[in-house]
Amino acid sequence: MSDQSKSQFESGHQPRVQHQDVPGSQAKLDPQPQSENIPTEDGGYQIYKAAGKLADKRAIITGGDSGIGRAIAILFAMEGADSFIVYLPEEEEDAQETKRRVEKYGRKCHLMSTDLKDRKNCKAVVDSAVKAMGGIDILINNAAYQMMVDDIKDLSEDQWIHTFDTNIHPYFYMAKYTLPHLSRGSTIINNASINAYIGRPDLLDYTSTKGAIVSFTRGLSNQYIGRGIRVNAVAPGPVWTPLIPATMTDEALKNFTAPMGRPAQPSEIATCFVFLASTDSSAISGQTLHPNGGVVVNG
Repeated sequence: MSDQSKSQFESGHQPRVQHQDVPGSQAKLDPQPQSENIPTEDGGYQIYKAAGKLADKRAIITGGDSGIGRAIAILFAMEGADSFIVYLPEEEEDAQETKRRVEKYGRKCHLMSTDLKDRKNCKAVVDSAVKAMGGIDILINNAAYQMMVDDIKDLSEDQWIHTFDTNIHPYFYMAKYTLPHLSRGSTIINNASINAYIGRPDLLDYTSTKGAIVSFTRGLSNQYIGRGIRVNAVAPGPVWTPLIPATMTDEALKNFTAPMGRPAQPSEIATCFVFLASTDSSAISGQTLHPNGGVVVNG
């Protein structure tokens, strides 16, 4: 399904209220998120303009089947990189579409469905990626889970554990197992969230894990920057992805916007990952970029 196959929403317009089962399906989203087209000032779109910034690089992308992960894989392909994307078995349809669109740009996209909550699966991903691509240059930790709960009294212990097991523990495992394969000039980029900076109350567990990701990024950068391996994070604001209708209430969906008047498109977030993975950001490590649509944060 192409970016233009369904109607788009422009500044000041919200996607209609809709719901999906977790983890969500990009194929069922209406309107379709933009993965390779960038919004323009007049409310339209233009194709991302690549410049060969990641020629022949090899990237692992967790949660690469849809949303921000798909957009990263596609923009990386446009910049010359191959990818190894990881996703849950129920996301196979979306993963196959990501593979098709990466290959459209002449790059390889290797697929692996597995649950990263198990550390053994994280090790298997790294081993499989090295075998498939011959090495690793970039690790993108992106996979995440959220579910809205208004009050800590109603937030179950099981959900708290599940969110941490999904959102932060695999970031540690994936980095730990990938680092022996990285070399000077390699990069690790972790997907955080605006919620770590604003303290969103109805996503307490998710917000807590995203704060942990920011701190993990800073600490790991301090360990490895002297070895020429940069570690950074991206903290998106509202972005139109399958996670949104799968985890948010009607009221939250009605107010799903940013100061710029609309949610961001995944393609707009993926450009930050291209920047941090390329030598354009050669002096940046331990930092967090904030593509959040105009929310001013200190971080």
